[in-house]
Amino acid sequence: MVSSPIKTQPVSVSETTLNIFESAQTAKATNISSSLNTIVLPPTPLFGTDGIRSRVGDLLCADLAVQVGFWAGQVLRQSVATPGPVILGQDSRNSSDMLAMALSAGLTSAGLEVWNLGLCPTPCVAYLTGVTNAIGGVMISASHNPPEDNGIKFFGADGMKLSVALQQQIEAGLRGTNSITCFTGVWGKHHHRPELIADYADSLKRPLPEVDLRGMRVVLDLAWGASVKLAPQVFAAMGAEVICLHDQADGDRINVNCGSTHLGALKQAIREHSADLGFAFDGDADRVMAMDAQGRVVDGDYILYFWGKALREKNQLPEDLIIATVMANLGFERAWQQLGGKLVRTAVGDQYVQAEMLRTGAMLGGEQSGHILCRHFTFTGDGLLTALHLAASVHSTGLSLADMVDQSFQTYPQILKNVRVEDRDRRINWKNCDGIMNAIAQAETAMGDQGRILVRASGTEPLVRVMVEAADAELTQYWASQLASVVQQHLQ
Repeated sequence: MVSSPIKTQPVSVSETTLNIFESAQTAKATNISSSLNTIVLPPTPLFGTDGIRSRVGDLLCADLAVQVGFWAGQVLRQSVATPGPVILGQDSRNSSDMLAMALSAGLTSAGLEVWNLGLCPTPCVAYLTGVTNAIGGVMISASHNPPEDNGIKFFGADGMKLSVALQQQIEAGLRGTNSITCFTGVWGKHHHRPELIADYADSLKRPLPEVDLRGMRVVLDLAWGASVKLAPQVFAAMGAEVICLHDQADGDRINVNCGSTHLGALKQAIREHSADLGFAFDGDADRVMAMDAQGRVVDGDYILYFWGKALREKNQLPEDLIIATVMANLGFERAWQQLGGKLVRTAVGDQYVQAEMLRTGAMLGGEQSGHILCRHFTFTGDGLLTALHLAASVHSTGLSLADMVDQSFQTYPQILKNVRVEDRDRRINWKNCDGIMNAIAQAETAMGDQGRILVRASGTEPLVRVMVEAADAELTQYWASQLASVVQQHLQ
């Protein structure tokens, strides 16, 4: 348990910021936005599958962040019996400082104390929120998105993603439809608390006291993001020889041709350094993709399979159940079923995985994209924790990661095509397009039980994703291209 601060240093604020504080403090709930520039909110929900996210300067700006902070503060205060601080962290994007300060202005105007960690992974915020007396946590990050995007992610007092009901209350406040009584007359304070990150680092190593990674050469692609300081330290402390890529905090280059969505650099480095394995994190390190010594991608499906087997052997996997999403590969599902396991699918998004894990009592779940949740150790997806446990598993079995992959399963050919659709309403309401729905029906009829199709609007990017999976690679390629073309034709 992390103790409350003994000595804190309030941050000095400018006259402009104080004016914002004063306006927010004295305004009524229905007209707080009048003290700030007018913001036109879209008719569709602000909160997606991972908080509020957009290109900075469009919807997401300082004025909105102040209001989000204020209303989040009001909602969080009324969701707990005892007031406490809010944990705040950020990734390396150039806009993260601005949004963090604006958000803190809103939170402190609601009378809350803010503990600002600075640069840190998203799961660090989640962990510290859950083990301190904090009433909530906020991370400024757009995860794997490009540098020009950013986002605001909220966590509840338990360290898990903020419930949909509380997100809706925050949004209702922003839209002037929330009838809650605002707390006024109390000033909050902003404290820099980067020393707390060390408690999170200790929590990563604590479950693996006997693991010694000496003799293991590991490549880490840190994506110029939130894990540039922490990941190398943790792996080195456990004895691994660490080779780092993109290991400086760089807001101009975060996620650009690197990290968990661009694995070319990781593959090249593994080959050049004759490494045993490698890990690529996204910008806020809540997800990870692994790679074996042969340069083969070990995604979330493989990680769930390996971790599931290890937990099953220790009788730590209730009902041999794993929670995955609709994106999970059929090869993984059938291999797990052959072992006697059960796999339940959810919608894409780790919040849906987490909700289903809580509903069913499952202890392991995750996404193909590398968000892995193991309730034995964490509240939410954690790329660093996942990477450490996979490395420990490789070390303990005496097998290489490549050997583990060879002994697991073969994936079905799966093709994912992204169609960029800037218009938010058209993107979210794509199912209302008869042309797209007819094309999907035609493809499903043609493929029968030999494949499956998934079309969905991304909850974090301006994309409509088209996924086709089938036993036949040519069939997969044909229908993926055909459906992506139809989506592009009707929505762009």
